[in-house]
Amino acid sequence: MNFWPKSIKARRRLVLFLWVAPILAGAVGLTLFALRDSVVYFYTPGQAVAANAPLNTTMRLGGLVAPGSVVKNSDGSVTFEVMDNLDAMTVTYQGDLPDLFREGQGVVCEGQLTGAKAFKASTVLAKHDETYMPKEVTKALKEQGEWRPESGASDGRGLPLEKL
Repeated sequence: MNFWPKSIKARRRLVLFLWVAPILAGAVGLTLFALRDSVVYFYTPGQAVAANAPLNTTMRLGGLVAPGSVVKNSDGSVTFEVMDNLDAMTVTYQGDLPDLFREGQGVVCEGQLTGAKAFKASTVLAKHDETYMPKEVTKALKEQGEWRPESGASDGRGLPLEKL
């Protein structure tokens, strides 16, 4: 039995495929290799502890700012706790906090996990209005059973989140 088809047209297509397929696979592989450092994972404090999130790797941490946990240090840094239904994590941030940042509100911090329950943030994002919550935080809260639809939160387009 011969590998090559009898038709010349079919042979040309097979040769073309045998040339293009490895080039295309190589291009996809190189793209994925180049983008692997650009991936930023999102965790809630409970998920980060349960998943043993890697230390010193850029990630996002989201949840609610624990009431009474915001401490402004003398060196200009701010320490606060981000919590979810399962756990809490201490966040340290050097810089100015967003104007909408306050206790009991949703927050997403981007930075690195420095210890089991210690997170050093390079960016802190607060809700942009009273009803908006990032999709990632909403999804994580729903999965943990902590979602409260009576809060009136929306997806930023004015659509109630309980209908999503």
